[in-house]
Amino acid sequence: MKRIVLTETASLKKANYTNVVQAHQSNLYRYALNFLGSSDDARDIVQDVFEKLWINVDQIEEVKVKSWLFTCTHNAMLNFIKRRARIDYSNSIHLTAGSQVDSFEFESKEIIERTVSMLPPLQKSIILMRDLEGYSYEEIGTMLNLNPSQVKVYLFRARVKVKNQLKTVHFFA
Repeated sequence: MKRIVLTETASLKKANYTNVVQAHQSNLYRYALNFLGSSDDARDIVQDVFEKLWINVDQIEEVKVKSWLFTCTHNAMLNFIKRRARIDYSNSIHLTAGSQVDSFEFESKEIIERTVSMLPPLQKSIILMRDLEGYSYEEIGTMLNLNPSQVKVYLFRARVKVKNQLKTVHFFA
């Protein structure tokens, strides 16, 4: 992982913007891609977040850049999902206990991705940050404005939901 070298002041300056982008763009993109499932949408979200960073660069403290970026990305994805749901509700995919799922049609990875995509946004973000990105409970809490205990509870609940949904899919296979 690259280290960000910032100026001696506490706030992030425009001169350091490129360093921040290079250090965090792949992590933000991967997080958005796993959350949204669309490469184009993920790129758009990350680009919007870095645009907001550029606009607010003088107001963000250097020690809070990473948290600010992930919080902004999380909120932008939630807003995007709400807009998309209003525009095209009929294209949403739901796997429920009553669905007939042909187990030969999906690879196990696709089933897990679809199961994770059904989680509530906060649980989905936490499970992606913890299990795919490897962030600590404290880091996730800082990014999502939760305490570490809340992160653990949401993560546990998300894992239970995924486990139960996978059992249901396997039962109908």
